[in-house]
Amino acid sequence: MIEIREAKEADAAGLLAIYAPYVEHTAITFEYEVPTLEEFTERIRQTETKYPYLVAKRDGKVLGYAYAGQFHAREAYAWAVETSIYVDESCKHMGIGGKLHAALEEALKEQGFLNMNACIAYAPNEDEYLTNNSVEFHAHLGYRMVGQFYQCGYKFGRWYDMVWMEKLIGEHGANPKRPF
Repeated sequence: MIEIREAKEADAAGLLAIYAPYVEHTAITFEYEVPTLEEFTERIRQTETKYPYLVAKRDGKVLGYAYAGQFHAREAYAWAVETSIYVDESCKHMGIGGKLHAALEEALKEQGFLNMNACIAYAPNEDEYLTNNSVEFHAHLGYRMVGQFYQCGYKFGRWYDMVWMEKLIGEHGANPKRPF
């Protein structure tokens, strides 16, 4: 059975072990260097001050994680977040990403967020470093494409695009309560 719960600092090493191959072997993240355990732990700590940071585990093994963060610093964007999901490479296509996303969406709704945004690396021509599975995954979850930036990320000697997708998860009425 898969358990999804708030991540703890003690989970950082397991989460970093999932993230490192994405940095080293894919263009899914445009980060070049794997963060140190201390840097990664601080990222978790900072995120959890305002946003959910979730981990999926089964039998004590970390399978994946998802979190939300600030979409933009301006006050008017307070109801929108940027989301990220990473699943252990050996556990892909097992429904873990969908379960993490569902739990993240529910937590964000409870906090009063209205828009989930995903910034996704996009391959005009798929290659060994990047497919467009993430775009398909998000579309399946109800996201819509809202923008594309061309040749804005350079990794592994190649240029990649970036797309924005969004999912509206709440009512956009007058005088909404601030999420935090």
